[in-house]
Amino acid sequence: MHLVPDKEIMHLISNQESRHQGFDMLVRAYSEKTYRLIRRIVITHEDSDDVVQNVFIKIWNNIDNFRADAQLSTWIYRIAVNEALIFLKHKKIFFFIPYYHVEKKLSNSLKDDNFFKADEIETKLQKAILSLPTRQRLVFNLRYYEELSFEEISKILNTSPGALKASYHFAYQKIKKNLAIL
Repeated sequence: MHLVPDKEIMHLISNQESRHQGFDMLVRAYSEKTYRLIRRIVITHEDSDDVVQNVFIKIWNNIDNFRADAQLSTWIYRIAVNEALIFLKHKKIFFFIPYYHVEKKLSNSLKDDNFFKADEIETKLQKAILSLPTRQRLVFNLRYYEELSFEEISKILNTSPGALKASYHFAYQKIKKNLAIL
C-alpha cells in the first residue's frame, strides 16, 4: 500500500539527515509491488526474495541518478525487470541449459513451491504465461497484472507502445491457445 507521495519520499532521500527514513518509506511503498512483478518473472519465492533485495540495493546505490522527470515507479520497475532478467540469464549459464529449459524448469517448480497458492486455473494460466517468449511474458505481466498502460510499459522496457500492443496481442493469443490445450 503506497500512502506517501513519491515527491515526499524523494525529498526525504535528497536530504542527508532524512535519507534513511526516505529510503525506508520507498521500500515500504514499493517492496510488495516489486516482489509481485519479480515473482511473475523468476517464479520461485526464494529467488524472488534474492532479486528484490538486489533491486533495492541497486536503487540505494543509484538513487542520486534518479531524474525526477520520470515516475519513480517506472524507474523502480525498470530496475526490477532488468535484475530479474539478469538473474534468469545467470541461472541459465550456471546450469548450462538453454533458456527455454529454464522456463520449463520454472513452470514445473510451481507445483513444488509452498509459497505459490493458486487454484488449478491460476496454475494453468501461470504455465501458459511461462511458455511465452521473455518479452511477451514481460509485456503481458505488466499489462494484465500490474495494469500499466502501454505508455508506462514503453518507458520501463524502452520500446514503442505500438510494438508493445502487438506483443501483448500475440501473448494473449498464445495464452488463449495454451489454456485450451492444458
